Amino acid sequence: MKKLISLFSFFIISLGVFAQEGKIEMADELRSSGKIYVVVAVMTLLFVSFIVYLFTIDKRLKKIEK
Repeated sequence: MKKLISLFSFFIISLGVFAQEGKIEMADELRSSGKIYVVVAVMTLLFVSFIVYLFTIDKRLKKIEK
């Protein structure tokens, strides 16, 4: 029974692979126009600001705990 369930779950997971296309059109278009660098810059800015926010919250919590 366990083998049957695992076989069925692997079959369901593999169905998603057949539904995908090999070409990502949006990324190719952004890369060709140079806008991909804007996307990367915005994502980096968001990530860095989130990390800074977490560190400031951590400092405040340590200050409150003392």
